Amino acid sequence: MLSREDNELLCRVGPGTPMGNLLRRFWMPALLEEEIAEPDSAPKRLRLMGEDLVAFRDTNGDIGILDAYCPHRCAPLFFGRNEESGLRCIYHGWKFDFRGNCVDMPSEPQHTDVKHKIKQTSYPALIHGGVVWTYMGPSNLKPALPQFEWSCLPAGQRTAIKRLQQCNWAQAVEGGIDSSHVSFLHSRKGGHGISDTRIESSALITSDRHPVFTVKEIDHGLLIGARRNAENDCYYWRITQFLLPFYTMIPPLGAGQDSRDAPVDGHAWVPIDDYNTWTWSFSANPHRPYTAEEREFRGGHDGLWGPVDEHFMPRRNKANDYLIDRPLQRNGEFAGIIGIPNQDAAVQEGMGPIANRSREHLGTSDKAIIAFRQLLLRLARACAHAEEPAAAYHGEWYSVRAASALLGRDVPFEQGAASLLAGAPRRS
Repeated sequence: MLSREDNELLCRVGPGTPMGNLLRRFWMPALLEEEIAEPDSAPKRLRLMGEDLVAFRDTNGDIGILDAYCPHRCAPLFFGRNEESGLRCIYHGWKFDFRGNCVDMPSEPQHTDVKHKIKQTSYPALIHGGVVWTYMGPSNLKPALPQFEWSCLPAGQRTAIKRLQQCNWAQAVEGGIDSSHVSFLHSRKGGHGISDTRIESSALITSDRHPVFTVKEIDHGLLIGARRNAENDCYYWRITQFLLPFYTMIPPLGAGQDSRDAPVDGHAWVPIDDYNTWTWSFSANPHRPYTAEEREFRGGHDGLWGPVDEHFMPRRNKANDYLIDRPLQRNGEFAGIIGIPNQDAAVQEGMGPIANRSREHLGTSDKAIIAFRQLLLRLARACAHAEEPAAAYHGEWYSVRAASALLGRDVPFEQGAASLLAGAPRRS
């Protein structure tokens, strides 16, 4: 369990908070490129890290991410006119470029120079891998973008989708690094395989329901190994990568496929505020373009990480109890809820907007959860004392994969992990 004080430190991300300051040292996904695809298109409301923002793509294609409220009388810039290389407030016509500079102030006399004294809060933004990224930290510490494998491939070989999750970012991350719950929450009745029939199921996940965890802290975060018993004197290993501050790489299911040749999947859990999170899901096929069917499965609104509506709200959500089907729960799905992300959301959102970790009783299967909390709390405290997180300034550390495979029982974890993760363009 955590003390109430440490729980607050872990979860609160608003401006000026220690964890918020740490997370702001990293570039983060803000929008899908498709949300502001055209120059001079409609502005987009955006809320990140407890801040209300507005995003727009100007006449030249540059991306602006500004404070949502005009510095004149606090009118919402969302209603502004995106025109002639700037966003113009409809209240009195003040206009701002993508860097936040006031470039026109038609409500003031022409001979005044007031506009040169006005600067709207703005954050750098770049498009990379079909995603609009932003950096919200100190301008003099701005790092290079993280070089995820999926973000560096041609458009035909990658997908991205996001969905709203109505809980704090940390409890969402903790679900992503918890391999033990897969044997229960995502299983079918009787523990036979994975509940989502669109995925190659693996009896290895459910035949041994109490995995042994090995966790190693590495440059970019954590290397997490979950070991299950298998036949023929083997262990089934699932090796998950947690990358600072809120990314995971997902091991492929099943030992029959060579994970080095499988699609690469990952998540990001980006705080909207203390109580809501954008859950991003990325995929890439380093070997060939996706077919139309594969693209819809991995990246469509109704695919593996859906279904979501046009606002990225899951159609199975807290308000409708995720459409839980009690007969199905008795006779089919362990959870009675269709879809892996909906099953995750039901338990993570059901903990409350911020889980009270002082009430927990953790077990041996929670080693990765404990390591995650200790790492983030330590880094937040260090950042508060002017010690910068090294991972933020090494974008090349992010080109990594996860893995799953059968290994002999005499193979040590580090040797097995090195073998499984070798050969790809990444740092392990």
